[in-house]
Amino acid sequence: MPYRVIQWATGVVGRYALRSILNRPDLELVGVVVHDPAKAGRDAGELAGVPPTGVRATADPEEAFALDADCVSYMPAPSAFFADDPDRDTEVLCRLLAAGKNVVTTTGYLYPAAHGAALVAQLEAACREGGTSLHGTGLNPGFMGDLVPLVLSGLSARLDRVFARESSDMTGYASPGVIVDLMGFTKPPERYEVDAVPYRRFMLSCFAESIHLVAAGLGLTVEEVRAFDEYELATRRLEIAAGVAEPGTVCGSRWAYTGVVDGRDLVTLEVVYKVHPDVVTRWCPPGFAVRIEGRPRLDLEVGGEWIQNGLLATAAHAVNAIPLVCEAPPGVRTLLDLPLVTARGVVSGV
Repeated sequence: MPYRVIQWATGVVGRYALRSILNRPDLELVGVVVHDPAKAGRDAGELAGVPPTGVRATADPEEAFALDADCVSYMPAPSAFFADDPDRDTEVLCRLLAAGKNVVTTTGYLYPAAHGAALVAQLEAACREGGTSLHGTGLNPGFMGDLVPLVLSGLSARLDRVFARESSDMTGYASPGVIVDLMGFTKPPERYEVDAVPYRRFMLSCFAESIHLVAAGLGLTVEEVRAFDEYELATRRLEIAAGVAEPGTVCGSRWAYTGVVDGRDLVTLEVVYKVHPDVVTRWCPPGFAVRIEGRPRLDLEVGGEWIQNGLLATAAHAVNAIPLVCEAPPGVRTLLDLPLVTARGVVSGV
């Protein structure tokens, strides 16, 4: 029997997830939750760009809570930044979990222990009540900044330091909600500085989870996470999918987070975002890099073309985890707890 799945939110990543769910024989779509009233009542196939499915989207979350489902693919814009109530995601997740619905989400929750024992206890209580599991995943955070360093660390006879860097070209990301409202690109510096206050908290919340997860995977505990960020302004007009960056507006930002263990820097994650690959050339070009300093030293570096569609990969990573999460024992399940997520069930031609 296929696992019955609800797709919660149909933004850029959510639409990719919806299409992936519809293409998998081991998953059955039973519901779709949308936040845009204009999408309500539309067929899921129409939203995903595929033939009709008979499943219609709803803008009423209560209808989704009432559905009989094995798992919810939860992918709304994070309430920690976008909502008046920053705890709304946690409240919704706990309600879903307690109602007997497993959850896979790209909205954080990679390693909830990074936010303290109280959050873990709240989530675990909901999981126990519903006999369910919660798994947070993504691409970065959720893959290059935590899974890949841990995999490479298995080749170390002595590990001194972990470094991972993501540099992303956001030219084609057609979401003003993310590019402008969240990341602050195309804004004048005075507006960016004001809006960056909650964004800094949001970014720290995301990447601190990865740092704590890597440390936990190495059997260590993080004492503190140090944060640094900077931004640059456009020197020419730049047209991007999400709008226009005029000269003098923010066109790039660089973030660095370092986890301190036993008084020394152990794990550093660096994140570079640009609205065009040619801006801020003193920062690294688009791509990923992971370095394990120790014996031996390990370096993995891939260019900006290493993945043709990072948003699709983010969605696929989450959807591919659904069967594993449904089969897992109840509780918060990080990548340290689950088997390796693979493309099982979606290999073409078989």
